Parts: sequence; structure tokens; C-alpha cells
Amino acid sequence: MTAAVAAAAISGLTGAAVAADVKLALVPGGPHPFFAPWEQAAADAKKDFGLAEATYAVPQEWQLDMQNKLLESLAAQGYNAFGIFPGDATGTNEMISELDSFGSPSVVIGGCTQSPSPAKFCLATDVYRSAYLGTKALIEAMGGKGKIMHAGSRLVDPNTQLRIAAIDKAIEEAGPDVTLYQHVTDTDSQETGDAKINGVLAADAANIDGIIATGYVSSVIAARALENLNDARIKMIGIDDDKIVLDAIDKGVIQGTMAQNPYGQAYIAAYALKRMHEGCTMKADAVFDENPQNATFIDSGTLLISKDNLQTYRDELKKIADDIIAGFDAKYLACS
Repeated sequence: MTAAVAAAAISGLTGAAVAADVKLALVPGGPHPFFAPWEQAAADAKKDFGLAEATYAVPQEWQLDMQNKLLESLAAQGYNAFGIFPGDATGTNEMISELDSFGSPSVVIGGCTQSPSPAKFCLATDVYRSAYLGTKALIEAMGGKGKIMHAGSRLVDPNTQLRIAAIDKAIEEAGPDVTLYQHVTDTDSQETGDAKINGVLAADAANIDGIIATGYVSSVIAARALENLNDARIKMIGIDDDKIVLDAIDKGVIQGTMAQNPYGQAYIAAYALKRMHEGCTMKADAVFDENPQNATFIDSGTLLISKDNLQTYRDELKKIADDIIAGFDAKYLACS
């Protein structure tokens, strides 16, 4: 970190601050529609928590170096509280350590860095639970029988492995009438996802009764594919709330999608970072949710969006965030 950045980070932070001293930056790893709600969360957090400043800043590309330079630039501008989606599960830890050493705490949101992590905690979706609940909902929509195709993200991603395990578990519990057709992974990019998902459906749609999509792009592609196929027999549960996916639910093309609460992740992080500047620290004996990648994991909540709550799910997600905040101090913080 440059001397200018260090000086900016140290300035005004020699003791416990107040909310009016906190300048919050929410920084994803790169451009992606999943993070769009962070912008509103930043604006709401500034107003609701009385922060001096709150911004949503996105690197131009998914490159760790670009994210690090953006974080350094924000620190040089006086930003002193960071909510970060890690550009790299290991590499981001170094930047978080540098920021923390100059009095600027960080939390990782939306995805975790590898433990041991200098981030105060990781606030993200319990991807195993989300995929498990989504698959159970799909099996119910299928009438408890049939073959399931999974459209997933990168096979090397630890979250993909957790989702695969959850889907396999839900299928096993359903009994012999429900079977796995195939895990179709690496469908994150539009081009590759189109080729893989539409290729499978074009070749063998008659032998597929349900689709569970566990990636943002995968869900959009699969929802479009089913609408084009015009086959109401195939049921689908996706993930995230892209407009294309929500419209497909409204039309009855798909049955639902699992919300991940990105707004809540950013909003809760803002509250926690404010409290840390006010003199709070994470409790040494705090009990966190189980997560194989990170020992300080907090589940940001999930729910199934269906036709029944299509108009109200955002309020439900906000309530999940508010409930977590209401118990945050008692559960996780030691405050002087």
C-alpha cells in the first residue's frame, strides 16, 4: 500500500469513530448483474446508519489486480470500511490484511476467502442449503418422479461441488422414482452455457423431466430455452432474480428461483462495519454457521421465489436482513 493510501486510512481513525466518520465502499470482483442490488444497499445504509459516505464501485474486468487497484484508490480517497466480493479466494486476503492494518476493516460478502482470513467475517448464501431446498422444490413440482438435469457453474469452483453434493442428496432422499440425468457444469458464460444447455435439450429433452440451475447465467439460459421449447412438462427451479427468470415464473414457464439476498449481504455488512468503527470487535466465542471454506461464515439467508410471492419477495429478503441485524450485536459483537 502506498504512503498516501496509508496516510488516508490512518487519518481520523486513532480511536473509536462514530457513524459520521465511516466511509463505506462495496466492491465486487468485477461486473456481474448479481451485484446490482449493492448500489441501493449502499444508498440505504448511508441514510439508515448515518454514514459519511457509501459507494458501490466495480472493477472494469474480473482481474484481481484491477480490484486491488480500485481498493487502493478508494482507500486513498478516505474510504475506511469495505464490503468485498473476493476477486480471488486466496489472493484477496493480502489486500484485506493491508487495509485492516491501517484501521480499515473489511468483510467479504457474496463469497468467502479461504481461512484463515483477515476479513472480519464472510456473509454469503449457504449454497448447499439453497441447492438442496431448490432441488426439493423441483422434485415436488415434478410430482415426485422423473429425471433431473443440473445446470451448474464452474466445476472447479468449491461452491459448485457443494451444490452438486446437495442436489445428489435431495435426489437420493426422494427415492428410486427420481434420478439424476446429468450435472452439466461450466455454464457460466453466455456462449458456453447456450451451447451446453441448449445442446442437451435439443438432443434429449424427452428424457429430462426437471432442471435445477444453480448459476445466474445458467438460470437465464435455461429459462429462455424452456420458453423456446414450449414444453410445460419440464419443470425448473433456478437461482437469482434476473428479470428474464422472474418473467418466466410469471408466465408459468418455470416454477421458481432461489433468491440469494445480495441486497441484504451488502446492507448487513454496512451495519457491522459501522459498529466496528464505533468500537465493537467480533466476539472471540461467537458461534458461526457451518461452512467448509470459512470458519467465520454467516448465512445471509435464502428463499424460494414462486408465483405466490413474486410481488413480495423483496420485502421478505429485507426482513431477513433486518432480523440478522437485530440480533447481530448480541450474537457476534463485543462492544465497549
